[in-house]
Parts: sequence; structure tokens; C-alpha cells
Amino acid sequence: MFWLYIIIAYLLGSISPSIIAGRMKGIEIRKEGSGNAGTTNTLRVLGKKAAAAVLLVDIAKGALAVFLGSLAGPVCSYICAAAVIAGHVWPVFYGFKGGKGVAAAFGSVLMVNWKMALLLLAVCIVVTALSKRMSAGSITAAVGLPIASVFMERPFWPYALAMAAVMVYKHRGNIKRLIKGEEPKLSFKK
Repeated sequence: MFWLYIIIAYLLGSISPSIIAGRMKGIEIRKEGSGNAGTTNTLRVLGKKAAAAVLLVDIAKGALAVFLGSLAGPVCSYICAAAVIAGHVWPVFYGFKGGKGVAAAFGSVLMVNWKMALLLLAVCIVVTALSKRMSAGSITAAVGLPIASVFMERPFWPYALAMAAVMVYKHRGNIKRLIKGEEPKLSFKK
């Protein structure tokens, strides 16, 4: 069952509510806005309701993947956390072009150690509020994940490092725009 849970976690990650929501409205979300299949781009392209639904489904799939993995033990749950992110970022159902994994990571970390997840969420919210850029909050939380895990969930550390590396890599375009001062600000006015 160990490997089955990991495969299921990857397949859960491969379900993209952002792409599904876009297609329901006749939009290919990966060709609109930033081109990312995630919550922030869904907010910009499809609005608040669609973005809220995408966020909740992405968090839920991360949590479910880790819960299922926990049935085979903590190591399996940690691997499932990484597998759900891999599925989200490289979804088999959508040509291996997905999102950046932040919401799915939050859901998975919530199941690994809820205190660590809430700490990283607080960091993300503060940085996003100060910078007015979701990417800045997401990147900061991703970088903080392996650091927090060293102190709060040490056995999870190598998996947290792998997850953070993937999320930071997926944000490389955002990092370049942040450095140049060209990253768009987040707006809830629509």
C-alpha cells in the first residue's frame, strides 16, 4: 500500500481545479493572465468565487494526500506531501504543465504539522500584505518551510526542502520581476 498511496498523492496533485474552472468558462487558464494554473491567476482571470474554489480544492487535495499516506506511516505521509506537489506542478492529466504548488503544499503541511502550517501561513499573509504581492508571500513561506521543519517537524525536513526547492523554482519568473520591480500587485477590487 505504501507505493499506492504515493501514486494516489501524485494523481490527486494532478487534478487542477484552476484548469477545470477555466474550461468551464471556455478559458484556457494557462494562456491567460500570468499563464499559471493556480489561485492567484484564477483570481485575476476568473474572479473571487472561482479563486476561492480553486484555493479550497488545492488545499484539500494536499491534505487528503498526506492523510492517505499517514495510513502507511509518517514516512509515507511525508513522501505523499512531496508527491502531491509534484502532481500539482507537473500534472499528468494536463501535459505536465500545472501550478506552483503553494496551496497544495499548505494543505499537505497542515496535515503534517498544523502549527507549522499556520506559522507559514502567517508569514505568507504578512509578507503579502506588506509587499502587496502574493508571489513575495508565497516565496517567503516556501523558503521558510524547511527552516520551520527543522525546529517543528525534523523528520519532515528533507521532504520540506524538496517541496520548497520546487516551489521556489516555479516562482523564478516572479523572482526576476520582483527584483526588477515589475511584479504586478495583488488587487481584490474586481
